[in-house]
Amino acid sequence: MMIEKIMGSDYAEIILLIKQDDSLRPKNHQYPTANGKFETFLLSAYWKLDQRLNKLSPHAFEPKNLQLLSSNIPYMIVRPVQQVSGESFSEEDCEKVQEYELDVLIKLGFGALSGKVLSSAKYGIWSYQHGDNGIYPGGAASFREVFEGLGETDFSLRILTEECGKESILCRSYEQTGKLSVCNYNNIIYWKTSAFILRKLRELHKLGEKLFFERVQQDNQHPVFYSKTKHTIPKTSEWIGLMLRHLQKIINLKVKKVFYFDQYILLFDVNQCSELSSLISRLSSYKKMIPPRDRFWADPFVVYENRKHYVFIEEVTAQSNRGHISCFVIDEDGTPSVPKKIIEEPYHMSYPFVFSHNDEYYMIPETGANKTIDLYKCIDFPEKWEKVTTLMKDVQAYDATLFQKQGKWWLFVNVCENEGMSSLDELFLFFSEDLFSGNWIPHVKNPIVSDVRAARPAGKIFSYNGNLYRPSQNSSKIYGYGMKINHIITLTETEYKEECVNDIEPLWDKKIIAVHTLNFVNGVTIIDGLMKRTRYPSAIFRRFRRLWRQLRDNVR
Repeated sequence: MMIEKIMGSDYAEIILLIKQDDSLRPKNHQYPTANGKFETFLLSAYWKLDQRLNKLSPHAFEPKNLQLLSSNIPYMIVRPVQQVSGESFSEEDCEKVQEYELDVLIKLGFGALSGKVLSSAKYGIWSYQHGDNGIYPGGAASFREVFEGLGETDFSLRILTEECGKESILCRSYEQTGKLSVCNYNNIIYWKTSAFILRKLRELHKLGEKLFFERVQQDNQHPVFYSKTKHTIPKTSEWIGLMLRHLQKIINLKVKKVFYFDQYILLFDVNQCSELSSLISRLSSYKKMIPPRDRFWADPFVVYENRKHYVFIEEVTAQSNRGHISCFVIDEDGTPSVPKKIIEEPYHMSYPFVFSHNDEYYMIPETGANKTIDLYKCIDFPEKWEKVTTLMKDVQAYDATLFQKQGKWWLFVNVCENEGMSSLDELFLFFSEDLFSGNWIPHVKNPIVSDVRAARPAGKIFSYNGNLYRPSQNSSKIYGYGMKINHIITLTETEYKEECVNDIEPLWDKKIIAVHTLNFVNGVTIIDGLMKRTRYPSAIFRRFRRLWRQLRDNVR
């Protein structure tokens, strides 16, 4: 897919393919760091079973015939020369490569490269790195990360150089490590990292060599030390222990789901002091608003109108299993009303971003399931709304958050460039002079944040003591585990910079296991929280029966 997009682009073309001699490739080349045949067999057997139990869609590992894409592109077959520092090309092969006057060589195969081949392209060899392991995404490291529960994992695209130990990072991203399936985890990794090279080639074309590499140099000005273990495929004794612990983790999760269920609730604080004072408060003192067991409430946005606080939320019922937008009122003494449905579409809706413009109320609900970013206008506050325009089409976008500064509109939104990617870790920025025009210009540094710990929006951008702050989700442990308050330092059409100044984690209440939206207006601050609740005995019996049927069907 990455090669297809390069070939179809207006900023790059492929003029040479370099292939390793197949006679040198080991039979189990997917796992080049295996300790022995038996370990490789175990790894391969697990991988096949994992793929069978987890249906991937779209399937990143589905074999494709590259010849259909590259029938008109010349290619070389190379027999690498083994050296102490890694694999190198012969003098003759290096000279043949240099004849093509390549700008970039993209490394998707071979082992660790060294020697003259590293300078065979004008802008070097670009190579993926997975964590601290220096290997292609997937492979041995992913098994350990999933089995050992290592939290988030970093991925990067780097320029290999001839200088000893020196590599320039072109881009880096952090992804939530998969909890149960190595196969699913790798699928997400591949779809995500396939976009790295496309972004950087496009950026190089747009900015030009000078400005592009000035930015690369600026991003690589600090020293880097790697302290993590370099992962290899487990030895037989280690493999058994890892598998047993992984199986125990799966069983524990399944059993917990029988007895407990997770439900989003709302928590709010009514402060009679100034609006800014309400930000300095203890979450442990917030009043809980718990929905009935057949639904959940999340993504609260609050509006102050007619001396009342109107709260717009995502509401999902067990019957529909699809989100719609509801609204309720918090009166002057802090008593909430029952939420009432106000907007429903035949697709999932959430994150009702409400704002005022020219004395009118507008809303941008999250409609990623429809692949649109839609703008609604309030006709009769707060219950009647109508869609007035679509800001973007054919885009998988999540939690769009608008901000207006000096007459310009800025749109922060998480985007999945490829099907199969996570929606949690890529924050894109767009800007426009006209809210309604549909002409949104992408920021040159997109994605401006590529980090599962801080990318996805978690509420309105706000001002405090003259500074701008962007709340964001921290999904490194689970989806919406916590929030970060990020100080926006630079916001221009060519630059964006922020730094985290405060972490919010669900540590004040043992029943609250996640918190991922924050908003406040005129003395009321409201958040949502994921609460663990016990099932009724009848529901536990039904879950046990369903689990037994699943186990029986899998055995068959």
